[in-house]
Amino acid sequence: MPTTDAPAAFAGSTTHATGTGRALDDTLELRLPAGLLPLLAEADLLDSPATWGSIRTAAGAFRLEPVRPGRDLKLLTGWMNDPAVAAYWELAGPAEVTAAHLRAQLNGDGRSIPCLGLLNGTPMSYWEIYRADLDPLSRHYPARPHDTGIHLLIGDGTNRGRGLGTALLRAVADLVLDNRPRCTRVIAEPDIRNTPSVSAFLSSGFRCHTEIDLPEKRAALMVRERALRNLL
Repeated sequence: MPTTDAPAAFAGSTTHATGTGRALDDTLELRLPAGLLPLLAEADLLDSPATWGSIRTAAGAFRLEPVRPGRDLKLLTGWMNDPAVAAYWELAGPAEVTAAHLRAQLNGDGRSIPCLGLLNGTPMSYWEIYRADLDPLSRHYPARPHDTGIHLLIGDGTNRGRGLGTALLRAVADLVLDNRPRCTRVIAEPDIRNTPSVSAFLSSGFRCHTEIDLPEKRAALMVRERALRNLL
């Protein structure tokens, strides 16, 4: 799945005129904390999901919050070791397995942002918002510029099997389309064997365009079009 750290300083030159008309060349150096750099990349490629705010659903207020490994790793590791999750994500094991998966995104170029999904303030799902047109997925379908992909899992088994996934998929697709004006389509590629997931996408306004063979699975290519968002 998709993948941020760059030099923590940049310099610019400014010229100031003195009272005598003489110019002084000063070098202004601004050092940025390393933790801000992923956010800069995020803002450039994905229009900063951290700023998207909340959206109302039938189950309550929902929002995305970018993952912070120091805070969230234990929670996410527990979810990845749930057999129902592990069957499709294949990240069961010690915390190092989940940490490596997150690191590949957080230390990448900002094309994928791992997020917690908070419902009424409680973390209950995990999402990856990614640039599908910049992802290896784009080799398997006719991608358009700014296509935005989503991966998700519902972390707590008590929240599965009661239609919540459908409501959250629609909400996140709406967040993408509301906050990424250049994006015309939201893309997903659930495993074709994961019938509940495919059904949730269909019920939340996505259409199945085709089936595609990816290196790790045969997938249903699900697409929600901006032009049809109020019709489906």
